[in-house]
Amino acid sequence: MKRILIIFALATLFVACSPVEYDTTATITGTVVENESGDPIGQVTVTLKPGGNNTYTGNDGHFEFNNIEAQHYEIWVQKTGYKTDKKSIETRGGETVSVTIKMEKR
Repeated sequence: MKRILIIFALATLFVACSPVEYDTTATITGTVVENESGDPIGQVTVTLKPGGNNTYTGNDGHFEFNNIEAQHYEIWVQKTGYKTDKKSIETRGGETVSVTIKMEKR
């Protein structure tokens, strides 16, 4: 009985001392739409700062940044015929943040 208790105590101690892993990356998804109509805008250049990662929206206005460091970002959107705009967001490890960005025509 004493051996069983010692083995149990050692096993519990081993598990309790194991390092805890935290997810330090995040995902940002979003849609860029026209301010007046709410229609999605395709082929918008989307830049993530800091980091300078770039992507483009699909015809459905959707964009996505995966496995980025969890921190504060500004998302800049740009397309000919529209005013350049930005949106600030905060990301946390293991989470997905979704945003909608409205662009105004020039």
